[in-house]
Amino acid sequence: MTIKEIAELAGVSISTVSKIVNNKDKNINPDTRERVLKIVKEYHYTPYGTAKANSNSKTFIIGILLPSIERQSTFLNGIHSFAQKHGYSTIVYDSHYDKDLELKHITALCNHHIDGVIWHPVCEESLSYEKHFLNQNVEICYMNEPFSNAFYHIDYETLGYEATKTLLTYHHTNLGCFVYPDTVRSEQVLAGFKKCLYDHQIPFQDTMILTPEQTVCHRFLSATPFTGFVSSHYDLALAFVQSLQQMNYQIPTDFSIVTLREDDIYTSSFPKIPNIPIPFFDFGSFLCRCLLNKLHKKTEELSKFHSNPIIEHKEFLDVPPSSKQKKIVVVGSINMDITLNVPSLPQAGKTLITDRFSTMPGGKGTNQSAGVVKLGGNVALIGKVGNDQEASIIYDYLLDNHILTQGVSRDSHLNTGKAFIHVQADGDSTITILTGANQALSPTDIELNERIFEHSAYCLLQTEVPTDAIIRASQLAHRYHAKTILKPAGITSITSELLKDIDIFVPNEQEANLLCPLAGSLEKKADYFLSLGAKTVIITLGKQGCYLKTPSLSKKYPVSDFPPADCTGASDSFIATLAVYLQQGKSLDVAIQIATISAGFCISRQGVLPSLVDRNTLETYIHNFYPELLLSE
Repeated sequence: MTIKEIAELAGVSISTVSKIVNNKDKNINPDTRERVLKIVKEYHYTPYGTAKANSNSKTFIIGILLPSIERQSTFLNGIHSFAQKHGYSTIVYDSHYDKDLELKHITALCNHHIDGVIWHPVCEESLSYEKHFLNQNVEICYMNEPFSNAFYHIDYETLGYEATKTLLTYHHTNLGCFVYPDTVRSEQVLAGFKKCLYDHQIPFQDTMILTPEQTVCHRFLSATPFTGFVSSHYDLALAFVQSLQQMNYQIPTDFSIVTLREDDIYTSSFPKIPNIPIPFFDFGSFLCRCLLNKLHKKTEELSKFHSNPIIEHKEFLDVPPSSKQKKIVVVGSINMDITLNVPSLPQAGKTLITDRFSTMPGGKGTNQSAGVVKLGGNVALIGKVGNDQEASIIYDYLLDNHILTQGVSRDSHLNTGKAFIHVQADGDSTITILTGANQALSPTDIELNERIFEHSAYCLLQTEVPTDAIIRASQLAHRYHAKTILKPAGITSITSELLKDIDIFVPNEQEANLLCPLAGSLEKKADYFLSLGAKTVIITLGKQGCYLKTPSLSKKYPVSDFPPADCTGASDSFIATLAVYLQQGKSLDVAIQIATISAGFCISRQGVLPSLVDRNTLETYIHNFYPELLLSE
């Protein structure tokens, strides 16, 4: 391709092409310049058919000179993408924060006859090297360092402001800011932190500035007055969250944090930390655009880089513990349920054939926790899963449904528990449980999670896990003034040691008959459980409703009129609902009636978790048929 051919394609004279490619185009129309340069780039035209012959001719190469390229891949991709889109290639040099090496790289870039350079100087003294670029008419786009009057940078102050503002929207007013000393990013994030506090009339104190050492200081973490934290760097936030977990604190139950995050960090294997990705790709594109505007002599002014901060993982933010409704703690079994729909329940010597089955998380601990959440309660689950794929599925379910999991641990030597459920057409069912990791839950596990019992109103317990763990949990619940509700399952006897710290004991009729050696009426059986220490007894009777017995009251409640499809989760729905409405101040009489309706919803649908009723559905039904229950206290 010759200069004559370029001129013909562009519809201009040869002299015009020559002036443009040799940067002598001061008086040439900008549209003409752009048209000629576009053709020159498309046809890879080089003046005189050789490499750049003098310092004025264009090569369509730009240099990138950084003090370090470590963890800069996203930023560099932003530059490369914009450059290639506009017909330029790039050369990248890493100075390794060495001023002498930086000078060698400047010389090399000049030898490549680059058209322009994006330059982050190593230090202020590096600016004396500017003359080498200017001598060859190389356009310079400075970035990130404030010792040049014409530098561009990411606005970390705004990002810090937005991170702080996010915590304030969650009502955190006792805030700390993790920073690295003497770094530009940390200084700007801290400036945004201070400005946001000032704008919201919150006094700033120097004690709010937190060091990297404090992220792993257990003494600081156990005594900190702060409930919310801003972090200038992701690794600081990660160290902090991991230290919290070692001390059985949890994000966001106990603390909330928002951090800036380098957007090339792969975070899926890390704890989910609320973060603002730093827009390095967009910043790289912006810098390249600024440089090309200079090269093409465009009049567009790009004085400042702007971005729109986006908070990721906001679901892991919460209000301070002191602002929360008290939580309900659930201690119990965690299984993977395999449900088979059969024409009749299994009998010895009889083969059953079915083509309907489902697999989903279950166990009374999981079911009751999910029931509480669906009714708007705040719940924390304590239990064990195994070292298998089912455990990961269960963890994902718990997190997705906002069930706090700091009390759920893995046993590396056991499989997750499984329940094999046969459901016949009228909703009756039989359950066979493979206990798995559930049987490894110990009093020590309960004690390690003692903090979970703080700020709790009720503790729901079931005996599909070892009774010594249940006894310890009931003791800790009472230590923190939480009421206890126990559902016996899978046991053949009961003792006063187990019942003495139980406020509400909820067996079904079969369990009551098995656990009480006395023949006689429901009242006599209930009195037996009261004599062992239970404060209140509720015996659920399936299609006959339930029976309440306290030292001063005996009452039977009818069943709600719902067609049965699967009765498996009725007791879990009943207990979860009972706890939620008792916590909200309803009387025991009213809470039982509401819980009976909730259990009716549950049995009318297949599967336990899908059939647990949500608050809106439940209260809409009650409002239509039993409005007095919602009005009563």
